Formats: sequence, C-alpha cells, structure tokens
Amino acid sequence: MMKSTLNRRALLARGGLLGLLTAIVSTVGPKLAFAAWNKAAFDGKTLADTYKELGATGVAESADIQILASDIAENGAVVPVQAVSKLPETTQISFLVEKNPNMLAALFDLGPDMLPDVTTRIKMGQTSNVVVLVKAGGKYYSAAKEIKVTLGGCGG
Repeated sequence: MMKSTLNRRALLARGGLLGLLTAIVSTVGPKLAFAAWNKAAFDGKTLADTYKELGATGVAESADIQILASDIAENGAVVPVQAVSKLPETTQISFLVEKNPNMLAALFDLGPDMLPDVTTRIKMGQTSNVVVLVKAGGKYYSAAKEIKVTLGGCGG
C-alpha cells in the first residue's frame, strides 16, 4: 500500500515537471524561431528600401533565374509562384511584388545541401511585376515577371 502511494506521488511530480517544461518551451521556442526574421525588409515600401534592408547592392538581372507562375491569377489572395535558380552557391531566394504596400512577400534562406527551387503562394493586390531576388556567391541577382490579377476570374 505504501509503495503504490510513493509511485503515484513520483508520477504526479514528474507529470508536473513535464508540464512546466512544456510551458517553458512553448513560450521560448517561438521567440527563437522569429529571432532571424528581418522585419525591416518586410516593412519596405519601395524596391530600393527593401533591397537596402536585405543588404542587396549592385543587383544584376540574370537569365539563370526562372520564375514559374501563371500569366493570369484569378484570385490575388493566393497566387502560386515558383523560383528556380541555376546560379551556383544560391543561399537566399526572395519574392517581391512591386505594387503591394509591403513589397517583400516571402524570403527563403537555403542551406548548402538544399536545391535552389522554391514554391510558395503570395498575395497580390493588383496586377504587378513579381521580382525574384536571389543571393548567390555573396552577390544579388534578379528576374521579374508580370502577373495579371483578375477580380472576377474571367481572365480579362
């Protein structure tokens, strides 16, 4: 009888400790995940401001960046886009929408073992150029494609 009471107390103590650890991890974990988030770049209102906050200087257009997206998006709230970089040492791929109030729509940091092929969905307020900015070998390169956004989905 005495032994089962001790086991129950030990179980309750361990359960309480586990609950405390879960609470600590759930409050600290998200802060660590967002520590590297570049808020200033996502707040950029112009292409120049966003490039500056990303540290992108001397951006050159490149044919080695491929943008795969439909010419017409029937729903601007969910526009699927894909960027493929053929540039060696690609470490970052960003999607910028020129006519959005905040231009930077998505930013992906790539590790050395990752393929420079990123697919995402972005939000577009209106017809605009989508600029893909690639950081490769410490330099920045870009490519752009106009995507028409229709309101009614009639394609015109």
